[in-house]
Amino acid sequence: MQADFEIDILTHSIEDVATGESFPTLVLPLVKADLKQASKKDGWKFNWKTELNNPEKQVFKLVIERRAAVIQGLVSLAIDTGYVEMHLLEIAPFNFGSNKVYRGVAGNLVAYVCKVSFEQGFDGYIGFTAKTKLMEHYRQTLGAVHIGGHRMSVRTDEAKILVNKYFPDFSI
Repeated sequence: MQADFEIDILTHSIEDVATGESFPTLVLPLVKADLKQASKKDGWKFNWKTELNNPEKQVFKLVIERRAAVIQGLVSLAIDTGYVEMHLLEIAPFNFGSNKVYRGVAGNLVAYVCKVSFEQGFDGYIGFTAKTKLMEHYRQTLGAVHIGGHRMSVRTDEAKILVNKYFPDFSI
């Protein structure tokens, strides 16, 4: 799959579009019961049940601390040799487009994948496959580098910036 998400803004958490208020978030493992609110009939693009059932992948949800029952976005990743592969990232349908409720969701999830990479001893390295039309966007917003074909990588320095922004209590 090719990455098809846009980074609307890099925040320190996620922000209410209408008020600018910032909310503390949590990144938690997605569980089977969560799939009820992350289905195609509810406007999600990807089949998250397939991701969740794949034993090689880990799936996480981003939630607001005070509203942990509402999924703001999802990410699927796998631990590879020397880096973390980001397979899918999707923002909740209500956080997408001109009527979005919260901004900063995608940046928060990418930062989490970088954090996992640091935790695994991979110096923040993550890899993903990007759609051609979004490659320049990822370069500008995430500091991602093109590594061939549709492949992109976030490396140590850029990963540190993302992790420090979203997870300031994490020690790198």
